[in-house]
Amino acid sequence: MWHQGRCWFFDDDVDTDQIMPTRYLALRTAEALGPYALSGVDPAWPPRVARGDIVVAGWNFGCGSSREHAPLGLLGHGVACVVAKSFSRIFYRNAANIGLNLMVLQQDVADRTQGRDGWVDVANGRLSFDGGATVLQGAAPAPIVLEILAYGGLMGLRAAQAAKATAT
Repeated sequence: MWHQGRCWFFDDDVDTDQIMPTRYLALRTAEALGPYALSGVDPAWPPRVARGDIVVAGWNFGCGSSREHAPLGLLGHGVACVVAKSFSRIFYRNAANIGLNLMVLQQDVADRTQGRDGWVDVANGRLSFDGGATVLQGAAPAPIVLEILAYGGLMGLRAAQAAKATAT
């Protein structure tokens, strides 16, 4: 699972209220939530981000409430992957369940120029810059998480499993 896009850098402890502010919680679909993703951190961020871009953050990304709106908004905005030093457990699980790619990278990125081109290899836990000249090693998600992501989320995986069981 390779993703290429511009990288957008955030600090530690970005909580779900910052990822998806409370005033947008009445919106229910990924597409409706997307334009407001991370607007609680930087209101000017959503219009600058293109489909396929990558969020790179520090420790404890997605802390706070258990709202699914936060990862759903990132997915709806077209974020290809969130790379962080660590994730809140419930955010990580919610994101994987809806098919938002995640990767743990417990290293600092020296050049945090906003909009810098990057490549993420989720399955092998790598983030690279400068056409591969700079490669940072992280941790690949567990095999079950990779399987869930390959099917676009938990519901996609369950549907495929049900179809397979019905066919046999």
